[in-house]
Amino acid sequence: MPHLLLKDLPRYECLLESAKEFPDLDPSACEAFLHLLRSADEGARVVQGPLAQHNISQGRFGVLMLLLKRCGRNASTLGPAELADAAGVSRATMTGLIDTLERDGLVTREPDTVDRRMMIVCLTPKGHELLQAILPDHFKRMAWLMSPLSEDERQTLLRLLNKIQRQADSSPEASPAPAALAVS
Repeated sequence: MPHLLLKDLPRYECLLESAKEFPDLDPSACEAFLHLLRSADEGARVVQGPLAQHNISQGRFGVLMLLLKRCGRNASTLGPAELADAAGVSRATMTGLIDTLERDGLVTREPDTVDRRMMIVCLTPKGHELLQAILPDHFKRMAWLMSPLSEDERQTLLRLLNKIQRQADSSPEASPAPAALAVS
């Protein structure tokens, strides 16, 4: 599902005009943020279409990718709680993702050999085969999407996105606005 539900982004001049009514509106910050969301939505659209052809959502694909090369002899294993943490979703959401992947024969739940009270999730041969079918096109699409950027531009983009990520990570989730922005 798209994060930005605007087909046409507001022009900078419109943002400037809106800032007169809403003094906290920083037009350049708003413009950059809206373009970031639009780019993320369009990038997701480019890679999600082929996943849907394999009846795989982005969430299910993420779980499969987390499990790739994790299970098997001498490999580290992941339980549902670790998968939820790694994917940044709730445990309930992860349970639903694992349930559908297990129903489709793409993963199994097995008792942990170290702690039998715990379960681990492993990729099945069918799940591995599905990833082998999906990944070449998936990687080509990512490369195509990033192809207009030079290597230096990609590194700059990564640095800038990391700055935004660190800022987002510093915001308390429960608060409607970061404490630094709270109005007295």
